[in-house]
Amino acid sequence: MRVFITGTAGFIGFHLARRLLAAGHLVDGYDGMTRYYDPRLKEARRAILLAHDGYRDTIAMLEDMEALTKAAKQAAPDVIVHLAAQAGVRYSLENPRAYVEANLVGTFNVLEVARMLEPRHLLIASTSSVYGANPTVPFLESDRADEPLTLYAASKKAGEAMAHSYAHLWSIPTTMFRFFTVYGPWGRPDMAPLKFLDAIESGRAIDIYNHGNMLRDFTYIDDLVEGVARLMDCVPARDSGDASVSAQAPYRIVNIGRGAPVPLLDFIDTLESALGKQATRNYLDMQKGDVPRTFASADLLERLTGYRPQTSVEEGVKALVEWYREYRATNGPLRL
Repeated sequence: MRVFITGTAGFIGFHLARRLLAAGHLVDGYDGMTRYYDPRLKEARRAILLAHDGYRDTIAMLEDMEALTKAAKQAAPDVIVHLAAQAGVRYSLENPRAYVEANLVGTFNVLEVARMLEPRHLLIASTSSVYGANPTVPFLESDRADEPLTLYAASKKAGEAMAHSYAHLWSIPTTMFRFFTVYGPWGRPDMAPLKFLDAIESGRAIDIYNHGNMLRDFTYIDDLVEGVARLMDCVPARDSGDASVSAQAPYRIVNIGRGAPVPLLDFIDTLESALGKQATRNYLDMQKGDVPRTFASADLLERLTGYRPQTSVEEGVKALVEWYREYRATNGPLRL
């Protein structure tokens, strides 16, 4: 296949591109190389991808419709995977405009490109944050998700709504996937797993919100990418009789999570064990916009693909620590 991926210098886009290139597919990447977190990490990911003969990319912002259209037309993709976004729950409290520009305008531009190019399948990243403080667990794709607690979550929910309308109006087969606390090698340094790891290794205290009384459905990156890759062939069809597909459009939503939430303090214990170091813990009250738990139902993913994320936290944390120490030895501490 020819695959056009936005956000290939990002954590998930990088791993997905590598997975597809290893399978012999051709990948065109698109990334803005923003400085939201340490740009050296993005540059290192990009260098690895550029070493593959089947990869080429464009460096430009999603909001640049002319550049996006040119890159996508050049790719002539069978499949488009839209992963680029302004991520981060915390940052949405500080710089909400970035989420409107990247997640609303940027997603609209990708939808317009898909309307023009008519790919076989359009896949777009959403987030478990759209479930808000949903009291019912595990979270099902059919649950109401109308009460986002942050602008980040709201921008992703808006992306889902826009994509449904385009799928309906233009018959674009579209899959939205909701990710759950993804972690692993080459991860984002603003997220808790790598943020905690870097602090413990460097001897800094870690901030633990809600005094650690939280559950997170930690999903290892290889499991998530495997789910995305398999969903590429699960093209939703209008009037298919499949209850997971919208009655009005060739459109479905799929959770990608391990379905086994872990207490935050247990996750920190696992990090300490893998590092051989104890954390200095700073217990704080719950942050604004945070949720006490995330918990994916992975039943739909398994029904569609025959696959369910399965990497244990112990395995995933060990791989993360090994990568981190190797990366740090070459590049120095991460810039958060």
